[in-house]
Amino acid sequence: MAQSLKSGCQIARSALRGAGGFKSARLATTPSALRLPSSFSSTRSSTASSFSTTSATMSTQKSFVQAVEERRSHYQLNKEAPISDKQITELAEHAILYVPSAFNSQSTRLVILLNQDHEKLWDFILEVLKPLTPEDKFPKTEEKLAGFKAAYGTVLFYEDPAPVDKLKKDYPIYAHQFGDWSEHANAMHQFAVWTALHAEGFGANLQHYNPIIDQRVAQEWSVPVEWQLRGQMVFGGRSSEPGKKEFEPVQGKRLFVHGAKQ
Repeated sequence: MAQSLKSGCQIARSALRGAGGFKSARLATTPSALRLPSSFSSTRSSTASSFSTTSATMSTQKSFVQAVEERRSHYQLNKEAPISDKQITELAEHAILYVPSAFNSQSTRLVILLNQDHEKLWDFILEVLKPLTPEDKFPKTEEKLAGFKAAYGTVLFYEDPAPVDKLKKDYPIYAHQFGDWSEHANAMHQFAVWTALHAEGFGANLQHYNPIIDQRVAQEWSVPVEWQLRGQMVFGGRSSEPGKKEFEPVQGKRLFVHGAKQ
């Protein structure tokens, strides 16, 4: 582990600081770290910084670009966990610390539900949805939620409006922008956590049963009522791999470059 840290390629502070990948530390005295060199290139190369994962889950190292590429939505999940609950917490902590936010607002909040608490969440969601779902549609809904419950854990992504409201008062000229910028920061946290979990061997998918579950969740896990739930990331062992992903054209439709040198 110490040698891995010295070699300069672990995952947690780079996607988060502006370059890199997550590396879960097995030593309590050595935090996970994520770094990418300043000469980061968008193309893969043999000299690219590596995205290290725990030796128990991956024998090879990945570049950050490769980790991003391989992150997919996995819906067939199980309760196998390639890393410990402590390491899962470390991944989330690094995202909280190093993912950027507008004016350093740090308004994103994460709540991690594992094991029985994870299962309880999806039992709650089933209870909330049952009276809202047509009777003939409910069996399919029940089956879908059972799939989420079968996973290992769920990360709840929240936005705390207090830092955002303060910024609106302190910088009134940008007041109409801070709400959008807050959502951007939350999305970056989701991406960082998702990519890190995938690199460690988990599969994950993102759900949005808010706001109908907000009150029940807040009561059960003592979440401040003013926090705004933005998504539920379900993760667990991968029972199957996703199908081929179709891509829209990039150059000239989704990507435009001006002034580039050869």
